[in-house]
Amino acid sequence: MRDAWELASYIVTALGLPVAIVFFAWEQRKERDNEEEAQYQQLSDAYNDFLKVVLVHPDLQLRSNEPLENPTAEQRERMLVIFDMLISLFERAYLVAYKTDMGETEARRWNSWDDYMREWCRREDFHNVLPALLRGEDPEFQEYIRRIAEEERGPITIQTTY
Repeated sequence: MRDAWELASYIVTALGLPVAIVFFAWEQRKERDNEEEAQYQQLSDAYNDFLKVVLVHPDLQLRSNEPLENPTAEQRERMLVIFDMLISLFERAYLVAYKTDMGETEARRWNSWDDYMREWCRREDFHNVLPALLRGEDPEFQEYIRRIAEEERGPITIQTTY
């Protein structure tokens, strides 16, 4: 009888340990996926909050395809602050969500941010102040968004005034 129990314990150890390890790894992966989804949701919520700021300033025409003609000094200041908020959000998204080697879900999430960046970089007014907005930002993020801006509107030039 003792030999049977000993054999059973070996079987449980031989089968149970690998199953426990696989189950632990699966749970860890599921937890990582949940954390990534939560981060993505926070970023998405932050972009929605940003769009609410844009809506509060309809005179700036930030959702139109054409820049505001002859903005006042006060309008230029508000635009600059809003663009600053946007660059901060884009940098945060880049630092949190961008990877050079992404899985399918990660790439799908990132592509929405890439689309947002491209959309804003197509705006002449945003494109023109981009060099000033990027001062002090993460160097890899600077390189990424500069590349996007050049793809969307051509080379970035430093503007002396806005």
